[in-house]
Amino acid sequence: MIGDGPNPPAPPSQSPIGIGKGGDLVTPSPHAERGPGGEVRGRVLSLRRIRQSVQAIALVLFLYLAVAATFPLVSPLPVDLFFRADPLAGLAASLSARELAPYALWALPVVLATVLLGRVFCGWLCPLGTTLDVFRFDDRTKRRDYACLRPTKHLLLLLLVVGALFGVLPLAVLDPISIYMRAVGTAILPSLNLVVTAALLALYQTGLAPDFVLAVDGLLRPAVLPVQQHTYQMSTVLAGLLAGVVALNLLAPRFWCRYLCPLGALLSVLGRATPLRRRVGPECTSCGKCVAQCKMAAIRPKGLRGDAAECVQCFDCVDECPERAIGVRLGWPEPAYSPSRRQLLAAAGLGVAGVAVLRVDASASGLDQHLVRPPGAAPDFLQRCIRCSQCVKVCPTGGLQPAGLQSGWEGLWSPVLVGRLGYCEWSCNACGQVCPTGAIKPLELAQKRKTFIGTAYIDQNRCIPWADQRDCIVCQEMCPLPEKAIVLDPVEVADESGGKRVLKRPRVIREWCIGCAICENRCPVPREAAIRVYALAGSPRERSLAG
Repeated sequence: MIGDGPNPPAPPSQSPIGIGKGGDLVTPSPHAERGPGGEVRGRVLSLRRIRQSVQAIALVLFLYLAVAATFPLVSPLPVDLFFRADPLAGLAASLSARELAPYALWALPVVLATVLLGRVFCGWLCPLGTTLDVFRFDDRTKRRDYACLRPTKHLLLLLLVVGALFGVLPLAVLDPISIYMRAVGTAILPSLNLVVTAALLALYQTGLAPDFVLAVDGLLRPAVLPVQQHTYQMSTVLAGLLAGVVALNLLAPRFWCRYLCPLGALLSVLGRATPLRRRVGPECTSCGKCVAQCKMAAIRPKGLRGDAAECVQCFDCVDECPERAIGVRLGWPEPAYSPSRRQLLAAAGLGVAGVAVLRVDASASGLDQHLVRPPGAAPDFLQRCIRCSQCVKVCPTGGLQPAGLQSGWEGLWSPVLVGRLGYCEWSCNACGQVCPTGAIKPLELAQKRKTFIGTAYIDQNRCIPWADQRDCIVCQEMCPLPEKAIVLDPVEVADESGGKRVLKRPRVIREWCIGCAICENRCPVPREAAIRVYALAGSPRERSLAG
C-alpha cells in the first residue's frame, strides 16, 4: 500500500480503494461514509479483522496437524509443516549438524516474507502468538514496557546459535512452535481425551441416547482422539511451560514475544530493514491511543515513530487511530533496536561457558543404561534434535517419551523409548517420517525392522520361571521377530509334591534382539519388568535377520 503525496482521491465507483487522511491507501468497508471529495470518513475495512482471520486459520491448521500426527499418517499435508517453516529450527539444526538440515529450505518463504514485509509470521501465522492474543489480561490504558528486558530475546538467540556451533542444542526447547507442540501432544490432547471419554462413558451409562453416544465416539476415534489413552512423563512440566508463557501476559501483552522468544529475535533481525512501515500523517494529534494499543511496544511515545524490528504488522494502530492519520506505505526503514557490542560479546562468552559446563557434566556422557533412542536415530542425534516432540506424538504405543536428565541438560526433552510405557511397534516407522531435522532418519519399514536400538536382558531374580519356578512365556510370545529373539529352554524342576516337572525358562538371543521393548512392556511382573531393554555402547546400527 503506497501513498505519500497529494494524490487525488478515487471516486467510490472507480475503485474499492479509498484514501485515508494520512494520505495512504486504505480499503474501506461497504458501509464507509465518504466526504464530498470521496475521502473515507467512516471505518475502513479492518486490516485487524483480516489479520485475525488469517491467525484463526493458521491456528486451526496447526491444531489439525497436531491431531493428524498419529499413526498411520494420512494427512494430505506434512504434519511437521510448521517446523519446516520455522527458520530457527532449520538454522539451529543445520549449524549443529554442520550440514543443511532436511526441509530447512522450506523456511525460505518465511525468511523472504520477513525481509520484505517485516515480522508477519509473528503477527499473522505463529500459533503461540495467536494464543497470546486470545488470552489478553492487560488493561489497555495501563500498557507497560519492560524496556530493560528487550535485549533478552536477542541474547537467548545468540546463546542458542553459539551452542549450535558447538553441537549443543538445549536451548532449542525455547522455540515457540516446539513449546506449543510439546504441550499439545503430551498434555492437552491426552487431557482432552480423558475428559471426553469420561463424559461419554457417564452419558452412556445413564442409558440416554446410547446410540448417539456411540456415534459420537465413533466420529472422534481415531480421527481426533486416540483409541488407547497414553501417558507421558514430564507432561505437567511441558504444559506448565506453555501456561507460564501465557501467564506472562499478566505483565504485558505478548510478554514472551517482546522479550524472550528466540524465533522472534531472529525474525526481528531479518525484518529490521523491511520497506513496509507505518506512516503517520499530519492529522495526528498525539493522543497516544496507538502507543497504548501496540501489543509489542513498538511505537514510541506520541506515536510518531516506531521500531520496525519489533512491529509484527498487526495493524491495530491503524484501526485504533481516531483521526485515521496512520497508514502503511513503502519507504526507508526506521531505526530499530540493536543489542550493544558488549551485550553480544557477553552472550557469546556465556554461551561458550555454558557449552563447556554441559559437556563436563557426567550425565551428558550418555551412559544411562536405559537411554534407548528411536530406530533411525542419527549418530549425532542430539546435535540434530530440536526437541519438537513430533515423534513422541506420533508413536502409536506411547513408548517414545520426552527425556528427563538421563543424558544431562544437553538431552533434555529429547525422545527416549520407555519400555514400561510402550514399545516400538513392528509395523510402524512414523517417527522418521515426521522428524523435521533428520535427527531420526526416515527408514523404510523393512529397514526399520532390522535396526538395532538396544538389547533385552532378563533379571533372573524377578523373572517368574526363574525366581518362582512357575510357567510364564509372555515375553517369548510377544517377540515380533520372524526368528524369535527369545527362546524357551526346558529344564527339570522339583514340583510341590517332590516330583519332577518340565519348566520353560526364557533366554534372550542377543544377536537377534533389536530392542523393540514389547517384551518389557508386556511382562506381567509388577512395577519394574523382569526383562528390560538396555542401550548398548555405540551408535544404532543394522543387523541382518534370517527370514
